[in-house]
Formats: sequence, structure tokens, C-alpha cells
Amino acid sequence: MPDPQPEQKFAGIVGLGLIGGSVALALRDLGYTIGAVDSEQDTVDRALADGIIDHAGLPANARLTVVATPVDSIPDGVKQALSETTGWVTDTGSVKGPIADAVSSDRFVPSHPMAGSEQSGLDGARHDLFRGAAWVITPGIETSDQTFAAMHELVVALGADPLTLEPKAHDRMVATISHVPHLTAATLMNVASQRSDEHLAMLRLAAGGFRDMTRIASGSPDIWPPICLQNSEAITSALDEVIAGLTDLRAAVDSEDPDSIREALTSARAARVNLPTKTVLPPGLSEVRVRIKDQRGELAAITGLAAELDVNIFDLEIAHSAEGPTGVIVLLVDSDVSDVLRGGLLARGYRPSVRPLS
Repeated sequence: MPDPQPEQKFAGIVGLGLIGGSVALALRDLGYTIGAVDSEQDTVDRALADGIIDHAGLPANARLTVVATPVDSIPDGVKQALSETTGWVTDTGSVKGPIADAVSSDRFVPSHPMAGSEQSGLDGARHDLFRGAAWVITPGIETSDQTFAAMHELVVALGADPLTLEPKAHDRMVATISHVPHLTAATLMNVASQRSDEHLAMLRLAAGGFRDMTRIASGSPDIWPPICLQNSEAITSALDEVIAGLTDLRAAVDSEDPDSIREALTSARAARVNLPTKTVLPPGLSEVRVRIKDQRGELAAITGLAAELDVNIFDLEIAHSAEGPTGVIVLLVDSDVSDVLRGGLLARGYRPSVRPLS
């Protein structure tokens, strides 16, 4: 008899820009058949012609649907996906608090891939855009453990590093490491451009350092006003800190204080050198088993604790018990920090067991 054909897997995409197009390409690599919608029919037609998607429209039987629209239209996109499909849904917006407040469903888990490009739209879409990137998962109150686990599995399959955060904590962090840097780069680029009217050679002299600092200013400006409005509190707070730091440096330069200048630059250099690089599989892994009640939010609470303790989870599995409303979460972590996670879990009332893997 002929070998049985593998089950066809369907996925949906709402929004075919850089991120949505890249998700589509990456999911096709994983064997998914992709259906998509976009506010511009020409974009859908082009994605079909280029082989980025397989058909227009969201598949009703999609295992998952990814909403990759501007942040102010994500709630409508998520509601559309939940209404038209039977699988679980995520989004890719860089602000999570408002969407977590706007949509609540056991099939929905907000998320944010920390990846991008100077190119925008389908021109920048790449099947490997997410490899080695951090992908933040910010489950809501209603997100089921099954939905969360499916999202975690997908992130790993796409080659990204999953990290669980509370939505508003995510928004505070990305304000500092993503939103404010973009605004700062744009401001610096504008200052240089205005001064180049007086000194035409200035931009010709712009070398590596200036180009590196302003590279992100070349991204699409259209996505940023909604981001700034939705994350205004965190962004203004981070901007205040940047302005205060620059004010201190200005005072040190103005007063000709080399010690203060050196101190600021030395601390910045040390912090920059210590930035983490891509996560690599450690030489020793341990299996941490945690018995939990079979109720919503348990998995998110445990993975969120791991993020707080800076313990990277390389893999996870949910094993439900046939003996009652309990289950076991199996986490694979670096053996060197397994005791840190165990201690944190004990402090939260869990009773974990740790077993090094040979």
C-alpha cells in the first residue's frame, strides 16, 4: 500500500508587511499552507504571485493565525481571526498592554518578535528573519496553557528564543531598547541634516559610528505614530531618562570635567560589552518537573518566573494527569541555573524536581 500522505497544516496571516511576509515564508518552510488577508488587495495579489502565500483569505481550519498589522489595527485583526478560524491566534505588535486589555480569549496569546529590517513591506520579507531573535510571549488572563505551549513551540520551531513577560513589563522594556532608540536616531539624523545646509561636507563625512547609530532611522515612518501613542507613558519616561543623561554630559563638557565624562563613558562601555549574545545550547541540561493545578495561567506564571530569574527555557512540555485536575510541566534548562529556578519555584509554593540529563 502507498505511504499515507502527511496531514496538511494550514495557517493564516493578517497583514502582509515585513513581519507578516516573513512569518508566512518561515511557516511554509515548516510545511504549512498559508492563507492571508491584507488591507491592500494588491499586496495579497503580489504575495500570491511571488509564492509567499498559497491563497487569499484566512483558512477556517487554520491551526494558527498571526496578526501582523500596525498596532492600532491589531485588535480588529485578532477579533477577525478568532471569528473566522478555529485555531489559536497571536499578534506581532511591539506594544502589548493595549491589545491584552482589548481582546481576551483562551485561544489568543499576544507576542512580539524582536526582529526587523531597514527594508519594509514584502521587499524585506525573509524566511530566516526570526532565527536567533528574541520573541516575547505575553499571555493574557484568559490565555489557555495549551495556547501558550503551542506559541512557545512555534517560536522555537522558527529558530527564535522565547521569553515570557507580563504585557506592561514588556512595554516598559521595549520603550528603552527599541522605541526610544528609534526616536533618538531620527532626532540625530534630523540635526545632522539641518546642519548640512550650512556645511555641505558634513553628511559626506558621516562615517561608521554615525551610520550605525542612525541606521534604524531609515525604517518605515508610518508604523511609529501609533506605537508612540499606545506606549506613550513608557516612552516619555524613558525619554526623560535619556534627556537627563545627556543634560549631565552636557554639563560635564561645558564645565570641562574630564572625570565625569570618563565615568559616564566607562560605565556605558562596560554595559555594552556585557550585552548578551545569541543563546546557545549549554553543555549540560537539566529537566525540571513541576506539578501544577490544571488551571489557566499556571504555565505563564512559571515561565514568567524563569524570565525574572534570567533562566532560559530551551524546551517545555505539558503532561496532563489522568488522576485528577493536575498536570506536570517539564522544563529543559541549563544545569548551572537549575537550582536558581528550583529555589524560585519553591518560594512560590511549587514542589519541583530536578534531574540532570546525561
